[in-house]
Amino acid sequence: MNISLTDKTASPAPRRSGQVSFLALGTFAVGTDAFVIAGFLPRMADELGVSEAAAGYSVTVFAICYAVFSPLLATVTATVPRRRLLVTALAVLGLANLGTALAPDFAVLMATRVLAALGAAAYTPNAGAVASSLVSEERRGRALALVVSGLTVATAIGVPLGNLASQLMGWRSALGLVAVLCLLIGVGLAVLLPRIAGGIRTPLAARLAVLRDPSVRVILPVTVLGMAAAYTAYAYAIPAFAAVGVSSDATQWMLFLYGVGAIVGAQSSGGLTDRFGGTRVLIAGYAVMVGTLAAFGSLSLVSVALPVLVGALAFTWGASSWCQTPPQQHRLIAAAPEEAPLVIALNSSGIYVGIGVGTFIGGLAGAGGVAWMFFSGAVIAVLAAVFLIATSRVAEGPGAHTA
Repeated sequence: MNISLTDKTASPAPRRSGQVSFLALGTFAVGTDAFVIAGFLPRMADELGVSEAAAGYSVTVFAICYAVFSPLLATVTATVPRRRLLVTALAVLGLANLGTALAPDFAVLMATRVLAALGAAAYTPNAGAVASSLVSEERRGRALALVVSGLTVATAIGVPLGNLASQLMGWRSALGLVAVLCLLIGVGLAVLLPRIAGGIRTPLAARLAVLRDPSVRVILPVTVLGMAAAYTAYAYAIPAFAAVGVSSDATQWMLFLYGVGAIVGAQSSGGLTDRFGGTRVLIAGYAVMVGTLAAFGSLSLVSVALPVLVGALAFTWGASSWCQTPPQQHRLIAAAPEEAPLVIALNSSGIYVGIGVGTFIGGLAGAGGVAWMFFSGAVIAVLAAVFLIATSRVAEGPGAHTA
């Protein structure tokens, strides 16, 4: 994507830093919107008269729609000025959350989640591109890391705060707060961002041509399988933690520990990947994930409350879930260095496909009890590791850099 900044020279470095920070606040809002339902899913399901599994499918719909819409919107909106696109995306996301908060029934709620996915899919990839255009070349990596960190910080802070807000004011009010956050950040970007021209429209077929590369084709399924394993139980966090002896009041602290683990896993795996390689880091991550989910499943079968152990497992659950992204991005860029922005975008779509698939499988498995949610996640993590090992030669072999 070619982006030109029409008045870049007029913006001093501190101002650009503030602009990038506001872009990161936007990804924080997107991440909170995507995952906050986990903090009040039982209450939402009860009020709308549906099962918890059905309510969890609202996460599936959001994730799958995000993954599908992201490349389509990138093509359709390529020439739209970036400031207008980002502000519009946050406005759509905010209005969609208001719609979810006011939804009279589950069908309307699902429709608003599709609309929310449209806003999120338009915002996140373009926020990263704009951030990189606002700063000097030597600061681009840090700017991108700051914008992306909004998603992981949302799991640490946004979701527990959403859970707390839903306890104090109800789940509809919690979503209303997310809507207000989106709209306020949109106003801030409208004021702070300079005029930034759009890029050149590239046909969708041309964007997806990189999938002809056999190494890319075998790396992306690892993302889907790994995130599916991680998210079989996350949308159902309240009943899942209740099954291992955690009260509803204490769930927010377990979600916080999960989020802290997510940040630690995402931040540490980058350096570990540089040192040991992406494949080894992923295998270690899947080993931790299998052990964590199997331990959760086993604890749910016994009636012993071990809050310290559950807290430690919540941390390793988050760490093993989000340690996957840096090594996967590293593997994809090594496989197709000339298409780095595109393969990273495809990896983001793979993340949300995995979240959607995992939530769907977790809802089905949960019919047999919470333990099966965790055990199904452990099985999928094993499959991810097996697939990774079986395809590593294709992904990292001599032909990995040729399309």
